[in-house]
Amino acid sequence: MPASTNAVTTGAPVRRTLLRTFSALRVANYRRYAVGQAVSLSGTWMQRVAQAWLVLELGGSGTDVGVVTGLQFLPLLLLGAWGGVVVDRVDKRRLLVATQSASAVLALVLGVLTATGTVRLWMVMVLATGLGFAHLLDVPARQSFVIEMVGPGELTNAVTLNSVTVNAARMLGPALAGVLIATTGIAVCFLLNAASYLVVIVAFAGMRSEDLQPSNRMARGPGQLRQGLAYAWREPALRAPLVLMAVVGGLAYEFQVILPLLARFSFDGGAGTYGAMTAAMGLGAVVAGLVLAGRHRTGPRSLARSAYVFGGLILVTAAAPTLELAMVALVGVGAASIAFLALGNSALQLAAAPEMRGRVMALWSIAFLGTTPIGGPLVGWVGGQLGPRAGLALGGLATIVAAALLARGDLASGGVETAPVPTPA
Repeated sequence: MPASTNAVTTGAPVRRTLLRTFSALRVANYRRYAVGQAVSLSGTWMQRVAQAWLVLELGGSGTDVGVVTGLQFLPLLLLGAWGGVVVDRVDKRRLLVATQSASAVLALVLGVLTATGTVRLWMVMVLATGLGFAHLLDVPARQSFVIEMVGPGELTNAVTLNSVTVNAARMLGPALAGVLIATTGIAVCFLLNAASYLVVIVAFAGMRSEDLQPSNRMARGPGQLRQGLAYAWREPALRAPLVLMAVVGGLAYEFQVILPLLARFSFDGGAGTYGAMTAAMGLGAVVAGLVLAGRHRTGPRSLARSAYVFGGLILVTAAAPTLELAMVALVGVGAASIAFLALGNSALQLAAAPEMRGRVMALWSIAFLGTTPIGGPLVGWVGGQLGPRAGLALGGLATIVAAALLARGDLASGGVETAPVPTPA
């Protein structure tokens, strides 16, 4: 067979694989969104690392780190279901421009306060709470806006690619933050994050409205919050992922709280060590996300399996005797994390009725992020009293127990695995 024929034969499967992996990027609006998110999220991760380190520099404890982190999501916990009602009523793209603009202003204020040396711990807490009110509407709006950009056929791929973007930013942002904190100071991280929001705002403004597939907006009416809660609870395909994520989100996804403690007190490191640990998780998530992006299977069994692996790898990290071994384990944690999040997110969006999607994704946001005000201080307290390894292990054990309940059918009944959706070559 001629060499050219071999090249064509070999190249066709590669092209098909790439098309499946990046199929959502064929949608122009999603491409704009992905670029904006890549820049903005890198700034967000820089701020998260810098903020945790700022709290410690201001004399705060592990519990204080947990409290500040939790305040960013307290409004989501208390008012998140109402936020979903608002999202179902308004134009999501315009709402996202407003929430991103507010977040930029808050980052700018924190940067100026830090740069001038006037920042105090209570100020960090107030600004974190302000960011929480932006998250109240931003998170469910972003989650439910994805399907409006790409449609149901590309949803799982788009959600997975978005997770890849988040974790690529998690890899880049903390690494940059570690360098900047060591060389120029903490304030620069906040100021660069404020500037990064401008990129995603421009991306939203430049989208072609005619290419979007907006859900019908819900007219104002009584009982809409109660209606959304009842709908999510009576549908097993929605209830199972939400309950599972409430446990895992509250106790396992507290890495912003526990990793700084692990870096400083277990491995005697600094901001650079914390940044490297967070980047290791990002590396694992990016690689796993690219592998999983071409696969579209969702369902309770897949979700439970991914939770088992995620919890097990967290326990391995907690037991790692050296920083090098912990870094290797964190790569695995990142890989398992993206599988778990993509499966749960896609299952909810595909199962939810379009007119309920904002409220359902608001509940997902509460379960994932809104539980942080409860779990963050708790994990921080365990880390401070029993050691960072114990705080990390708590999340791993909780994840495994919740996965076992799901696998036994205590959280779901009648859930089915969806078959892969073929992508045209």
